[in-house]
Amino acid sequence: MPSSLLSTEISDPVNARILAVSEDRIAGFHEDPFAEIARLSGFPLDTVLERLRAMLEAGVVRRIRQTLMATNLAPGALVAWQVPTDRLDPAFEYLAGEDPFSGHVVIRSTDAETPGSVYRLWTTLKVPQGFSMQRHCELLAERIGASAFRIMPAKRLFALGVGHVRRRGLEPGSRSEELGEVLDTNIVELSALEWRVLAALKRELAPDEVHATPWLTRTEEAGVSYDEFLRVARELSDRRVIGRFSTFLEHVKPSAAGTRATRYNALFHWRVPKGREIEAGREVGRHHILTHAYWREGGPEFADVNVMAVAHGTEKSTVLAHKAAIDRHLEEAGIPVSYTNVFWGGRSEIKPSEVLPGEYEAWCRRIGIDPATMRAS
Repeated sequence: MPSSLLSTEISDPVNARILAVSEDRIAGFHEDPFAEIARLSGFPLDTVLERLRAMLEAGVVRRIRQTLMATNLAPGALVAWQVPTDRLDPAFEYLAGEDPFSGHVVIRSTDAETPGSVYRLWTTLKVPQGFSMQRHCELLAERIGASAFRIMPAKRLFALGVGHVRRRGLEPGSRSEELGEVLDTNIVELSALEWRVLAALKRELAPDEVHATPWLTRTEEAGVSYDEFLRVARELSDRRVIGRFSTFLEHVKPSAAGTRATRYNALFHWRVPKGREIEAGREVGRHHILTHAYWREGGPEFADVNVMAVAHGTEKSTVLAHKAAIDRHLEEAGIPVSYTNVFWGGRSEIKPSEVLPGEYEAWCRRIGIDPATMRAS
């Protein structure tokens, strides 16, 4: 069937079953990831390929790509920026359009004036190995007119997987029987060959690459044979440098029929006793609604919160009900919470953060900066 005649709505039953798998259920590296999506969704490979290709061409799917465990490839952090109100939109546009190392760029707000509510602009940031995150933030602060910023590296991760379709309709409090997994953020050093394969692997797929051998066209770019490409990719996956093969939905703009993948995104904050961050994070990370959960230090700017998580939903009241269920679970687990807050996402732009050291040097030169001055001490 021509792609123009296929339904591209996420509410379509076939699309929904495919997306429930393809968003975040294909862990690690696969030579034929679409065959794995077909196996897990229960549809023929041809159906999976034509549906994903149609949704990608329609813009319902924003990108399809092999994700990396970027926290293990480049120092990363959540950064909160204090920017004057009249500079907020230009600052957003600069970080979204001009800084390849800022990933999620979100303007956030709170329901009341709280510690940290003057920090309206939030970004995820990866600074490639060998370069200084502090210097990068100082440069960005000068460019966007920020009066202050707070860098919050992830000390541990407890949940990581953006699956909007499979989370629709979850009951508040839905959680796994097992504690959330603890993922470290240790930086892994790679060879020049491994960086070349990663650079080719991580680039998002074009619609004409949505077929049974998506990596075949990437081998020339990496300068290796197909067998060598697969070997290096599998080794990187074994070293946990590879994340998931993921389908990313357009969740900011509605589809042609007015359907949204999600409407509200919330950043939850909790302050738990020092020394219990991992215990609390594993309890929080059990909850199915969460796309991300971390141990991050908010510092005095954010009332010394140390556990953060992100949840999405189509109704604000439902998102708050999920938050209340997590709060009750922490209380039942005997973990005191002395402060909590919610930062709501408004305007947002989601893009992968660049992690290649060579790209950082090239960016510095493009903006007239000597890369040597941005090196880590």
